[in-house]
Amino acid sequence: MSRYDIAIIGTGPAGLEAAITAKVRNKNVLLLGAGQSSEKVWKAHTVQNYLGLPEAAGKDLQKAFLGHLDEMGLRITEDRIIAVYNMGEYFGLQGKEDVYEAETVILATGVVASKPFPGEEEFLGRGVSYCATCDAALYRGKKAIVIGFSPKEEAEADFMSEYAAETVYIPMYKGDAHVNDRVQVLRTKPVSIEGGFKVSRLVTDSGDLETDGVFILRDAIAPGMLIQGLETDGPHVKVDLQMRTSMPGVYACGDIAGTPYQYIKAAGQGNVAALSAVNDLADKARRKDSANG
Repeated sequence: MSRYDIAIIGTGPAGLEAAITAKVRNKNVLLLGAGQSSEKVWKAHTVQNYLGLPEAAGKDLQKAFLGHLDEMGLRITEDRIIAVYNMGEYFGLQGKEDVYEAETVILATGVVASKPFPGEEEFLGRGVSYCATCDAALYRGKKAIVIGFSPKEEAEADFMSEYAAETVYIPMYKGDAHVNDRVQVLRTKPVSIEGGFKVSRLVTDSGDLETDGVFILRDAIAPGMLIQGLETDGPHVKVDLQMRTSMPGVYACGDIAGTPYQYIKAAGQGNVAALSAVNDLADKARRKDSANG
């Protein structure tokens, strides 16, 4: 398995700028996220305060951002990271599609709009998961509930139904849910997740649902749940002025690092985060050479 110098999670202005800066500094970069960049960028009607680009439409910014990546020879790996593990000398990143390794990690995932459900953190790994396709085989012949925050999660409910004896899909968005006949669609509002050692039920505003597992599929995962032990402040990651977090080797930039939620601020922080990662990698290499010398 290849080990990257820097793994960047998120393809908004912060993540893309971090990737470009790291590439300029000749680092081996893994850029993970949506292939067309952040939806918040290309859906923007007009951006008026991005230096050098007055009255820029979101789609124009998207085109400029992705064009810059192409010129730098950078590509986006379209995978959603569901967990990051501190392995001591490096970090392991668990994606829906693959597993990755990197010396350092830059978080540029944006802000998770919804709060965790009561019980979500308590039962993470004990019946709560963020990836149905990753864990479906563990629920063969069991009951599973999939909570989807966007239509693209319907495919995961379909996949789960190939294994689980009973699959319930709860869409958290408007419009019809297009799933196969083996999936029961239920329009209800999740309230909390309960159980003993493992999950046994999902409490909703229309009653309790017995289940062996609850799969919560959001566009992004709260940072404190993505990396255990990371110091956070509400939905944000605590950082210093160099974008370093409480965990050595992990950096955060953009909306996830706090307000204001501005594209130009995010890009600037992405630059700083990448430079900090590059400097810390150099320090690490010098310490290793000194120890071996």
